[in-house]
Parts: sequence; structure tokens; C-alpha cells
Amino acid sequence: MNLKPEEIKETEILFAKLIESCEAFCDKEELGMISKAYNMALQGHGETRAVNGQLNICHSLHIARSSTDDIGLGTTSIISALLHDVVNKTDISIQEIREEFGETVANLIEEYTKLSNLNTKRIEVNSEKFRDLFMTIVDDIRVILLKLAHRVHDMRTIHDLPKEKQELFIAETEHIYLPITHRLGLYKIKSELEERMMQYLHPDVYSEIADKIKETDAKRKLFINEFIEPISRELIMQGFDCEIKGRPKSMHSIWEKMKRQNVKFEEVYDLFAIRIINESKAKQEKTDCWKIYSVVTNIYTPNPKRLRDWISTPKASGYESLHTTVQGHNKKWVEVQIRSRKMDEVAEKGQAAHWRYKGFDTGKDAQNWLEQVRDILENPDQIKFDPEIDPVKTAKAEKIFVFTPDGDLKELPLGSTILDFAYEIHSRVGDHCNGARVNNRIVPIRYELNNGDKVEIVTSKNQKPKLDWLQFVITTKAKNKIKRSIKEQKYHEAQEGNETLRRKLKNWKIQFSDEVIDKLVKHYKLESALDLYSMIAFEKMDLNEIRQILLEKEDPEKSKESTIVPAPVKEKGKAREDENYLLIDNSLDNVTYNLAKCCNPKAGDEVYGFVTIGKGISIHRKTCPNAKRMLEKYGYRHINVQWKGPDSQVAIHATIRISGDDRIGILGEITSVISGDLRVNMQSIKVDSGNNKLFTGYIKLTVRDSKHLDELIHKILKIKGISKAGRID
Repeated sequence: MNLKPEEIKETEILFAKLIESCEAFCDKEELGMISKAYNMALQGHGETRAVNGQLNICHSLHIARSSTDDIGLGTTSIISALLHDVVNKTDISIQEIREEFGETVANLIEEYTKLSNLNTKRIEVNSEKFRDLFMTIVDDIRVILLKLAHRVHDMRTIHDLPKEKQELFIAETEHIYLPITHRLGLYKIKSELEERMMQYLHPDVYSEIADKIKETDAKRKLFINEFIEPISRELIMQGFDCEIKGRPKSMHSIWEKMKRQNVKFEEVYDLFAIRIINESKAKQEKTDCWKIYSVVTNIYTPNPKRLRDWISTPKASGYESLHTTVQGHNKKWVEVQIRSRKMDEVAEKGQAAHWRYKGFDTGKDAQNWLEQVRDILENPDQIKFDPEIDPVKTAKAEKIFVFTPDGDLKELPLGSTILDFAYEIHSRVGDHCNGARVNNRIVPIRYELNNGDKVEIVTSKNQKPKLDWLQFVITTKAKNKIKRSIKEQKYHEAQEGNETLRRKLKNWKIQFSDEVIDKLVKHYKLESALDLYSMIAFEKMDLNEIRQILLEKEDPEKSKESTIVPAPVKEKGKAREDENYLLIDNSLDNVTYNLAKCCNPKAGDEVYGFVTIGKGISIHRKTCPNAKRMLEKYGYRHINVQWKGPDSQVAIHATIRISGDDRIGILGEITSVISGDLRVNMQSIKVDSGNNKLFTGYIKLTVRDSKHLDELIHKILKIKGISKAGRID
């Protein structure tokens, strides 16, 4: 490496300060692991620099130092901070880190990278969801704390960053990191971040307040000394060992009071606070604080409305202190904060001040602490954080957060699918959802989403909600929307079926009435008329059978099963031109029958017979859409049938549909095959040409049987340019 001497010196000084900070809680072996991580990061980063010109290794050292000094993290976190970006910016792989430093460090770095890659451009619109996403996307809460340490360093050097990054970091700090510092009681960091944001966003206000604080500095110090002197004297007389210090309020808190109270700087009555820190024994902390409070209020008159007791009921973050506001000299109001040394450490550094855990942060104390940190962040309204009691471990939140293509964040239950997300966007998007691109990869509608996925829904006009969708969506919103859409579909289809039935009834000279509909619903054992109309619309019912049911006469001696009123009987042994004689069970001949119009069977097709009363046998193809329902409901009416042998010369009619390239001469080739090769008689031909140089033709013809028809279709498909040919029922 060709680093300048001053850069080498800066790096060495930063590392020495880091080691000095760690010596208080690390043993020799742990310090060795930190040194090893530093050397790996140094070797990997080399001379590379961040966008602000700072060496990447120095950047990593600053973050490691912040993680331990500002937040109080231990050995594992410090190693992870040193190596947090080597995988993205160097040739070092995550596997190498895993082999050198173990699974925990590797997982921390992987989760850190995952968090860093989130798109937070729309964070101002979805701030609460983003905070929840941060909590649910990571398994180890130290990742959040490392990100916080990183942000502290970013804000200290924000003016060296590009404008776009400055704006993004400010937004993230306001909506994510400040709430985290508040919840964890990291008030020192919180105050620093607020002031740096104020300096960036409102530089004029910041400068004005800073100048006025500086102008009043001498007078303030004199006032503080005069205020403290009688308190200090009395506390010493009563045997208390206290440190008393006065400091101005943060510029951000002063500015907030000016805005909230709508007053000028000079009118803010508590510009500074006095803090009394007592060296108390653990069992005497609270009692001593109240005794000190008594001393202060005996000397100065308190404002009872301004008493804040966070000793009896600490804040959720663990903050404990007794606050009172008293009237000092010249009738000036002064805030006095009373706390023990331990309370002061927690107030400054949050819960990390309770202990420094050793090793790779895997001990019971460390785990308890991490669980409590997660609990505080996930449940900010809890009453108290007790470091002495093992917490009940809280399960990871049962929710995920998913991005739209525009960067908006949607919150969904864990296990949600593409369809759940689509309906979360809009009901029309859900109804026409045909799949999605998740992180630029095409996935089906059943795909289960993960935290942080970026999802773009793919829709199709032809897509409609289906009943089976209800089996894999989990949100109530999606389920309700699907049910509603299916119901609307059903009503639309039912309307078509209703109109079809009305037309048929009119042709049959049967009056449409509730009694007619009830009879059909009862006969088919349906739940409602809606189901009847839908089945008619989908052609799932034989309209001829409906006619027979409606024309049948009641006969009390007959079974409850429906019978059919006899139709005019044709002469046995004769058939229509397109009918063939049938053999039934190889014994019966010359029976009255009809070919069902629902499936239009042809000679040679595999068929079965359905016995009716008065109309003989209805012949259906075995692939008829009505076959399954009829066989299940009236299995006793089914008989085996087959076409009579090949010696029968009765012809049958058929229609075929042909499509292919619309080229000159292709129609002549088709007719040549039909009329010439197979000597098939054509009855009519209709051809439609499209704009895409394709044609569709419909040919009605007469063939001997289905085998003859199959042979014809096979030959037509061999013609150059023909893409499809098939029979129409």
C-alpha cells in the first residue's frame, strides 16, 4: 500500500484509541480478534476511499469506535463494525469471514448488508412502517445498533457527502434513528443527531441561538455558581458525596421551546439545567434522590407543576431521574435534575451502561440484554426496563414489509402472497393479477413474499378471480375482495343464463315463473336460482333435458325421480340422415334414440347411452361436459352402447375449423385434399382473413365416421402453412 505517512499515522492513532476503549472490557484473546479483524479490513480496503475522500479503513475504525463508545457494544459488534463493508467493497468473501470469525459475525454482516440495501427514498411517507421493517428484517438486534453507530459517524461528516446522500441521511435520521435513540435512552446521541440535523436544515436559526448562548455564557456561569453554592454547602453538611454541574440546554431543545411557547430566545426561562449526581449505594439510590430534592426545595421555591418523577416509574428506555424546576436569584427559573451515578450513566449511554458483555456476545447476560433492547424498540409504550430481571423473550413480529416499484412500503402479515399484495394495492389490480416481478424475477401469484421484497404486479385483462384463490391468500382484505368479485361475476353470468332460459321457455310455450324455476332448482338439487342460471350460462346443463323436466306430468305412483313426458315416437328402425344404427349391450337393435346436442357425437366416437322416458336413449360422448354430473346423479340410467359395424354406410355431418398462413393457393390445396384425396363431400366453406396475415376457415362436410374425419384432419395438417385443424362439436 502506498499510503501517505500522515494517513498511516492517522490510521494507527484511530486503531490505538479503539483498543484503548476496548481494554476496559476485553481480555487478551478478544483484543487479538479485534486486531485480526482490523488487519483483514486494512488489507482488503488498502488505499480505497469513501465519497468524501476519507480512507475506507478510517471510516470503519470510526464506526467501530462509535459502536463501543457511544452505544456500548461488545467484541462481536466491534469486529462486525470493522468488517461491515469489506464484502461489498473488497475481494474478501463472507465465507472467509465466517471461517475466521465464526457464524455470528458473518450473520451480522449479511443482515447489515440486507438492511443497507433497502430503498428508503419514500421514508417520509412510510416512516412508521420503515421502523417496523427494520425490526422485522433482522434476527439480531445488534445490526440495528451498528447501523445507528454508522449513522452517528455519517452525521458528523455529512457536509462532505454528495447532496443527494445528505438529504437521504437526514430523512433516515429523522424518521428511523432518532426514534431508536429515544426508545433506548441514548439521549447523548439523540441530542447530537438533533443538533446536527438542525445545523443542516436550519443553519441560520442554529447560528443565531449559538451566538446568543455564547453572548450570555459569562453571566450564565456566574449565575450557576451562585445558584449551586448554597445547595453544595448544605449537601456536604448532610454527608452527601455529590457532583453538581450546570450546562445549557441543547440548542435543539431551546429552539423547540421557542416554537412551542411562541417566544423569543430571551423569554425561554429554563435555558440551562443543574444536574446533581450522587454517589449512592444501590439500595439507597431512590431514598437519597428524594432527600436531595428536599434540600433543594428548602433553599429554592419549586414549581409543583414541573415535578417529574422518573424514579418511581422509569421511562421505557430505563431512564431514571428526579426533575424539578425552582425559582433562583432574580426570579429566574432553573431546572434541577437529581440522580445517582448509575442513573446518570444510563441516562447518557442508555441500557448499554448496565454491563459490557464479554466474548462473542453469546453469554446469558448478553442475550438477555439483546432481547430487552428488541422488546423496547418493538414496544415503546412499555412501562419499565429492568436489567436485573430476565425478560420474557418476545417472538419476532408476525408481519413483513414489501416495497412497490415507486418505493412505497406496504405492511402485510407473515406468509402473504403476491395476490395479498395485489389486493393491498387495489381491488382491480388484485382481480386481474397474473403474477409479479419480485426483485426483477418473474413469480406466480402463489409466491410467498419476504421482508424487503420489491414487487411489481403483472396484470392481464383476461384474468378473473377464481374460487381456488381463497386457498392461498391470507389477508382478510384479499379474501373479502375475491369473494365479492366472484359474486359479481356469478351475478353477471346468471343474468346471461336467465336471458337464455327465458328465450327457450318462450320457444317451448312455457311461461317463465317462480314455480318453474323452483322446480328446476329442486330437481337439480341446487342452492338457489343463481346457481341454475350460472350453469345454463356456462352450458353445463342440457336444455333439452330441462324442457323434458318442465313438460313432465305428475304421477303419484311413480318414484320421486323425474320422468319425461313421451314425445312423438318415430318409426323404429329408421334414423335421420346423420344418425347410425346402434347396438346396445350387443343384443338390442332398432331402438328410438337421439344424439345429444351438448356434445354432438359422431360415428366412431366413444359414447354411452342415457335412458330417458318417452324419448328413448340419449347418446353422449364419454368426454361430454355433462357426463360426470349425469352419471353421478342418475347412474342407474346409464347403459353401454356402441356404433354398428363398418358395413353400415350411413353418412354423418361434421364441421372442422382450420387456421394458418393466409397465402395464395392454400385454399385450393385444402379443397384438393378434401375432395380429391379422400373423396369427402363438402357442404359449405367460410374463410375469415385477419390483419396479421392469418386466416381461419370453417368447413362443413360429410364423412363416414370419426376415423374418416381424423384421417382428413391429419392430411390437412400436413399442408404447408396450416397451423391448426380440428373438429368442432
